[in-house]
Amino acid sequence: LLKRLADETDGNFLFEYSPESFTGTEIDYALDVCNAVLDVWQPRPDWKVNINLPVTVQLSMPHVYASQIEYMSKHMKYRENVVLSLHPHNDRGCGVAAGELALLAGAERVEGTLFGNGERTGNMDIVTMGLNMFTQGVDPKLDFSNLPKLREIYERCTNMKIDPRQPY
Repeated sequence: LLKRLADETDGNFLFEYSPESFTGTEIDYALDVCNAVLDVWQPRPDWKVNINLPVTVQLSMPHVYASQIEYMSKHMKYRENVVLSLHPHNDRGCGVAAGELALLAGAERVEGTLFGNGERTGNMDIVTMGLNMFTQGVDPKLDFSNLPKLREIYERCTNMKIDPRQPY
């Protein structure tokens, strides 16, 4: 229905599908479900879609998650028209590691939160991830020119303190 309505309406719509329990699902079944969604959407070069694969409650170790991402990337239909996206949680304290390895395994986009804020133990810290990428010669397209100000605003707005051992 949404695809039909988007086709009938002027506008630039981005579609995203995210299997909620990706890392707890048998990989071939997760692939079948994602491919079924892609068969309905029929992505094309001028209309790419996101498939967002979460590591909810960090069920998988970072290297296992990366292997799952690599498998999905290699076997997904319409792959050239799909933006493979990540949503790493940080329940085991490995959110950044999971994100970095999964990007190396074929993902193109990663979701995170400022300073790891999020439910339970948080989502992947996009600041640490971006700084790590920057130190490895990859431009994360994030502005790190005034981290002290960003930190001050974050702490004031959330009433949460950033741990003094954080790299920023």
